[in-house]
Amino acid sequence: MKNKRRNREAFAEHSYWQSYSDMMAALLLIFILMIAITLAIYRQKTNDLEETRLELNTAQSQLDQTIEDLELSKAELEKSNGELASSLAQLQQAYDQAALTQEELNNAYLEIENARQELTTTKQELQDIVGIRTDIIGALQSAFSNSSMKVDAQTGSITFSSDVLFRYNSASLTTDSKETLKNIIPMYLDVLLQDQFRDYIAEIIIEGHTDTDGSYQSNMKLSYERANAVADFCLNKRNGLHETKIEQLQKILTVNGKSWSSPVYQKDASGNLMQEVDMPASRRVEIKFRLKEDEMIEKIERVLEQGQISVN
Repeated sequence: MKNKRRNREAFAEHSYWQSYSDMMAALLLIFILMIAITLAIYRQKTNDLEETRLELNTAQSQLDQTIEDLELSKAELEKSNGELASSLAQLQQAYDQAALTQEELNNAYLEIENARQELTTTKQELQDIVGIRTDIIGALQSAFSNSSMKVDAQTGSITFSSDVLFRYNSASLTTDSKETLKNIIPMYLDVLLQDQFRDYIAEIIIEGHTDTDGSYQSNMKLSYERANAVADFCLNKRNGLHETKIEQLQKILTVNGKSWSSPVYQKDASGNLMQEVDMPASRRVEIKFRLKEDEMIEKIERVLEQGQISVN
């Protein structure tokens, strides 16, 4: 009995330690499994974390690149805005210049039109003057039709021989010449100073001429004094010209001495001019007139110059 009891106790004791050992082994196995699982999870988390870090780095790089691209785009946009503002300013300046140019062009057109109208008016005045010259010469020829004095058909001038008016080398009118001038001068001046023609006369000229004998200076003095003697005769109301006509004449009368600068040359049998000076014919006093056509021509030239300047 005692042996059986000892065997049971020994078996019971052996069974207790065996269970404890199995339990500890199981716990150890569980611990090892937990460690293994933990290591696996840690490794997986570490891998995931590394992948996430890489992704974050990639995303950061992309973000940095995006920011850099945005900065470049911003700079380009600012540059474009600057260029646009500059273009708008240039466009506005061009528009202002175009408006100014258009105004200048309109002013130029207006000046040209005014010049054209003035030119048309002046041309008409000039044409009237050209016609007036013919009328004046015709009226003078008609007035002198019964006189020995001849009116130049081209210029309308009349010429007195100095041999008829003066003694040799003298500037004093002879008694006979005064009678001749009394008949001729009023007749000539009355035509020029009549209302129909007076406004077209720019100048009445009395010119003295000499032959080529003597110096130019002495002949200049003599030619002027002779022309001036005739002018004094014309301006004397006792010599047939009405006082009103004298006042009109004083405003437009010019006295010139030409010395022997415009001699008269002899002609051959055929009427051709020769080289030899006709001394008696060169000694003369001419009375002629100048119309306002020269002023009209100058006026036309000014209008044309103004038109050219405006266009240019």
